[in-house]
Amino acid sequence: MARISDFLTPTDLQKVSNLQVVARLVVEGFCTGLHQSPHKGFSVEFRQHRPYVHGDEIRRIDWHIFGKTDRFFVREYEEETNVRTTLLLDVSGSMAYAGWTVTKHHYATRVAACLAYLMLQQQDSVGLVTFDHKLRAHIPPRARIGQLKLLIDELARTEPGRETDLTRIFHELVPKIHRRGLLIILSDCFGDVHELLSALAHFRHARHEVIVFQIWDRDELEFPFRHWTRFDSLESADQRLVDPVGLRKTYLANLERFRTELKKGCNRHRIDLVPLVTDQPYADSLAEYLTIRNRRA
Repeated sequence: MARISDFLTPTDLQKVSNLQVVARLVVEGFCTGLHQSPHKGFSVEFRQHRPYVHGDEIRRIDWHIFGKTDRFFVREYEEETNVRTTLLLDVSGSMAYAGWTVTKHHYATRVAACLAYLMLQQQDSVGLVTFDHKLRAHIPPRARIGQLKLLIDELARTEPGRETDLTRIFHELVPKIHRRGLLIILSDCFGDVHELLSALAHFRHARHEVIVFQIWDRDELEFPFRHWTRFDSLESADQRLVDPVGLRKTYLANLERFRTELKKGCNRHRIDLVPLVTDQPYADSLAEYLTIRNRRA
C-alpha cells in the first residue's frame, strides 16, 4: 500500500503547501474561463450545501433544507467550484532512462503526486491516465476523500512499459474525457513533432486547457558521452555500439530542431510547454512555473 510519504518528503510537502496561494490564483483564473456557460450548476456533480450570501442566485436555494431549518442554503456543484484536472502520465519505455540521477519515470510520478496533492488540498478534482502503447489506467477526476490514495496507489503500481504512439493515444483520449478541464501531460514527448502537435490541437479543439511537462534527463540535453558506447533501445530490442564523438554534433542539432519546432507549435496552440530536468528538485521547478504562470494570469 503506497503512501504520500513514499513519493514526497516532508520538505517537498512543505514546499507544495507554500505553493497553494500562487496555485489558487492560477486555478481561479482558469475557473473563470470554464464557467461562462449559462447552464452553470446543472447536470454536474453535487458537492455540498453552503449558507446563502447576498448575490447568490435564488434558484440555487435548496427549499427542502429551508423547510427543515428555516435557514437559506444553496447547492454547490463540483463543476462550479473546482477545476477538473487530468494527469496524463507517459509510462513508455523511454521514460525508464536514467543517467546519473533517477529515471524519468520516477521523476514524473513524483511530479504527478506533487500536483495531485496540491490540487486536492485546494479541493480541485484530479484524475489520472497512464499509457504506453495503449491506455493502461484511467481514474476520472474527483475531489473526494480517498482520491489521493487512489492516485498514489496507481502511481506506485506503474512501471515503464513498451513503445508508445503519443498521437494515437491522445486522439483516443479526447472522447473519453467528457468534460472540458485542465490536462497536464507528463512525458518526454518523443515522436514526430507535427503529428504530436496535431493531437495536442485536438485537445484544444475540445476546449481543454493543456500544460505539457516535458521530462528530460541531463544526458539527453547535453549528450556528454566521450568514448565508444553501447546504446540500447528502451522500447525495442535494438542496440548499437557507436563512437559518440562523431555523433554528438548531429544529435545536438536534431535535438535543437525538435525542441524549437515543439515550442513554436505549443505557443501557436496556446499550450504551456515546461521542460523539467531530473536533476532539478521537482517542487522547486513547479514553484518556478506557477510563479511565471501567475504573472501572466
